Amino acid sequence: MKKPVSFLCFFALLSISIGCTSNDEKQQDVKTENPPVASSDSTNIPTGPIDKDLQRIKLPEGFRIDYYAKNVKNARSMAISPSGIVFVGTREDNKVYAVVDANKDGKADETVEIVSGLNSPNGVALKDGALYVAEINRILRFPDIENTYRNKPKYEVVTDKYPSDAHHGWKYIAFGPDGKLYVPVGAPCNICKSEKPIYASITTINPDGSGQEIYAEGVRNTVGFDWHPVTKELWFTDNGRDMLGDNMPPDELNRATKKGQHFGYPYCHAGTIADPEFGKQRSCDEFVKPVQTLSPHGASLGMKFYTGNMFPAEYKNQVFIAEHGSWNRSEKIGYRVALVTQDAAGKTTYKAFAEGWLQDGKEWGRPVDVAIMKDGSMLVSDDSNNAIYRITYKK
Repeated sequence: MKKPVSFLCFFALLSISIGCTSNDEKQQDVKTENPPVASSDSTNIPTGPIDKDLQRIKLPEGFRIDYYAKNVKNARSMAISPSGIVFVGTREDNKVYAVVDANKDGKADETVEIVSGLNSPNGVALKDGALYVAEINRILRFPDIENTYRNKPKYEVVTDKYPSDAHHGWKYIAFGPDGKLYVPVGAPCNICKSEKPIYASITTINPDGSGQEIYAEGVRNTVGFDWHPVTKELWFTDNGRDMLGDNMPPDELNRATKKGQHFGYPYCHAGTIADPEFGKQRSCDEFVKPVQTLSPHGASLGMKFYTGNMFPAEYKNQVFIAEHGSWNRSEKIGYRVALVTQDAAGKTTYKAFAEGWLQDGKEWGRPVDVAIMKDGSMLVSDDSNNAIYRITYKK
């Protein structure tokens, strides 16, 4: 049953709100007609035994994790449609999928291949009934996607004006509160100073591809961002440079309060660490410092503010981050979902929320993105275990 609007407003006021990186990382038969989609808003929390391999995942008391979908090869970024279809991009499989829970029981019934043969279509976003897909140098648009996804839909090229560099070229995309599509362009290297301003940036374009602008500079490689539900400020993860040792520099969780801010790359890392090659050219004091430093080389990717009502009140408007896991540390780190909270005074905490994909130094899964479902449960994609998980809470 839905809660009264007045209670929701009161609940939001009482909740703790936050002031509003990639480290280098069986389809079922397709039916010809869409199955009926249930209209129930009921919450489906599993009660049976948890899959044996997922019993390794440690969560706070009251939470549980289940498979939402298996065999979603190289599952990366996710976008959830109004009817609950989960659209999933890939980085290495070059396909985009629709993951469908037709009977709304909290577990997907099938995975449908929408398109194949693309160039690292990592990012997906939805606007006005259309699915936007980010390749390395292009943004594609699939109109009326909820009614066409089964039929190999045609796409339009919104823009092909982005760089074609493969290094940090895969993209996370999302529409902001201003209606613009936010598109990052990673640095085409581990550490370098490019003469082209578009590199190491977050850009914006209009839904039709026009009006490309640079919104934020000095962003080495963000593969996840979201807007604070109250302040509408842009928050994003950023992956720190490599080859400075196991513990330097940390990844970053940043906040952009306005257009035109610079976040340090390649001169300064994590707010205080001058780069050994470029750090003498500019002071760390010139740049916006992170809200929170994250695991060094943990590959902090997708992030979302928790806006649902299933989890306890202390999680409201706090940040969940998918940490893909390190590739170049002597001791591996990451391979988990982390939580960053901030109290009314601005003090942040950073800790594990879901962990266990790393066992005795060997990983069996790598979280990539997180998404909040209508019922308040949380999805987590995994491009290594080829799965999407669903995390629920019950008192």
